[in-house]
Amino acid sequence: MARHSPLRNRLEYALVRCLLAAFRTFPNPTRLSRFAFAIFDRAAPRLSRTARRNLEFALPGTTEADRARIIDGCWWSLARVIATVAQFPRIDRSNVHQYIRYEGFEHFEEAKRRGKGILFATAHLGNWEFSAFAHALMAEPMSFVVRPLDNPLLDDLATHYRTLSGNRLLGRGKDFLRPLIETLKHNEAVGILIDQNVTPDRGLFIDFFGHKACVDAGFARLAARTGAAVIPGYALWSEAEQQHVLHFDPIVEMHGDVQDDTQRVHAALEAAIRQHPEQWLWIHRRWKTRPPGEPSLY
Repeated sequence: MARHSPLRNRLEYALVRCLLAAFRTFPNPTRLSRFAFAIFDRAAPRLSRTARRNLEFALPGTTEADRARIIDGCWWSLARVIATVAQFPRIDRSNVHQYIRYEGFEHFEEAKRRGKGILFATAHLGNWEFSAFAHALMAEPMSFVVRPLDNPLLDDLATHYRTLSGNRLLGRGKDFLRPLIETLKHNEAVGILIDQNVTPDRGLFIDFFGHKACVDAGFARLAARTGAAVIPGYALWSEAEQQHVLHFDPIVEMHGDVQDDTQRVHAALEAAIRQHPEQWLWIHRRWKTRPPGEPSLY
């Protein structure tokens, strides 16, 4: 974990607290989301350039206008994540259905009947913070794996918000695997973000949007070791309904071949992103790790 100065940590913490308070109290959160989107887009031009490069690489058939629209949607989606997190203290079992509904819940029920736990293969698609939070209120609490934030003040704040609905956090430290496996043994669910770039020593290369991407091989190994059912799941924004839809795909069967299992899980993720490209976090340097001999994409 990178260390920042105490002053920087306090300033970042104060800024985030102010932003959450504004989203929580502002009478028109949609207008505030638009303002936040404008700030993101202008304050981080490097991230927008990364998104444009990703789109040129992954979706070569898109026009410049298409790419601009998708990048705008990406920032809008991120603003919705922050706006929703700000509302977490107000969302409980009595009103959660005003914000989100299920789609494909029968796949979760089937996984529970198998009795070996559930691994949610999720991603920075839609509202990844709200998906776990809402599932705890609408069905049952779950655990999810997170990397501690570099700023300890923000990490404590994020932990507080993420656990308000009864969920449990599993850090990526040395001892996170044991409680994760115990959770699955109790036929409970664990959510893991699978869409981030990793270094070759941690992962393997699979095809993702027609190009090689280095992904964490641990997810497929964990599924094979425990027999847990793998369900891709995402909280996607429905513009028509003006609310989120917590969508569960059918169970992806694991066969013990790490390469093949990893590829099929990411094929499901790619299909979901292609359906909702404006809701994926294209600002991440997803294809940073290249196969030997290939030049850097960025």
